[in-house]
Amino acid sequence: MKKQYSNPEEIIFLTVDDTQFMREFIKRILKENGFETVYEAENGLEAIKQAGKLKPDIIFLDITMPKLRGIDAIDQILEVSPKSKIIMCSAMSQQNVVIEAIKKGARDFVTKPIDPDRLMLAINKAL
Repeated sequence: MKKQYSNPEEIIFLTVDDTQFMREFIKRILKENGFETVYEAENGLEAIKQAGKLKPDIIFLDITMPKLRGIDAIDQILEVSPKSKIIMCSAMSQQNVVIEAIKKGARDFVTKPIDPDRLMLAINKAL
């Protein structure tokens, strides 16, 4: 599901997940689709710091992480980087959590295991 972007290298991504494997998996999907600028964080606290510094266009945010859960970091992330689009990622697809994330400002929700086409669809909708 490749879509052409005029300047994909200018789009900044932040992938936030407590497992390195998942961060690397998302990064690989992005690179295969022409996106080069991908940063990582392993918990909600790091995500807030990185978002404030980098002002990413898109943030992939896991819901359940140590130190600060993704769902609890949304407000603070959008405070330091209000133009960032957040796409939540989680192995659990509980409807109440999805609704809470959307109410807090998340743009979309992708369940794990992540389907690359579904991930790209979420990116296309956010951009």
